[in-house]
Amino acid sequence: MNFVIQQADRPDDAYMPIWGPLLAFNQKTIGDAQGVPFALTITQPDSAEVLGGLWGLSLWGSFYVGLVVVPESARGRGQGSELMSRAEAEAVARGCRQMWLDTYAFQARPFYERLGFSVFGQIDGPAPVFPRIFMQKTLNA
Repeated sequence: MNFVIQQADRPDDAYMPIWGPLLAFNQKTIGDAQGVPFALTITQPDSAEVLGGLWGLSLWGSFYVGLVVVPESARGRGQGSELMSRAEAEAVARGCRQMWLDTYAFQARPFYERLGFSVFGQIDGPAPVFPRIFMQKTLNA
């Protein structure tokens, strides 16, 4: 059988056809391979418009925090800490043993360190974007 590798014209449309076989392999090999998403949103009291929040995913006893955004006008008022605290409580409720995330040099490493996260890996590259820092926190599940 011959194969051809080509760049997808619509990368978003290619995601599921690529992800599907990998998910099936993971499920067959390890089992329970479907992660369970979690999200918290930040809105104004009389609006459904999402202005920020947190998105994460639990899988195989680990909780990945993929997105954390606090609106600029709300920063420094505990919103980020509240998001992370609630995500940690959810991770513990799901039986996760650790949380992990990544951040860039210009983002929020000190914030995550104040919350008990420590660096476990780093990808270096040109400033000001890099390094990309991978952090984790052990949970008391």
